[in-house]
Amino acid sequence: MSSTNKQVILGNNLRKCRFEHNEISQQELANALGVTRLTIHSIETGKFNPSVSLALKIARFFNKPVEEIFYLYES
Repeated sequence: MSSTNKQVILGNNLRKCRFEHNEISQQELANALGVTRLTIHSIETGKFNPSVSLALKIARFFNKPVEEIFYLYES
């Protein structure tokens, strides 16, 4: 496969961050951010890419740089 056919995908460490943050549940995180639990689940499983503002809110919640939670990789 040539490099022109590769897709850039947004990955994340959201589940790991939740675990490291006293094992906060998806629902607790969703409540803190003002979104649904399904939104958190969809982000964690890669079915939904958060908006920039939501990604920044998540980073702020965990007190981490956004790059420690979200990253790009090629598929």
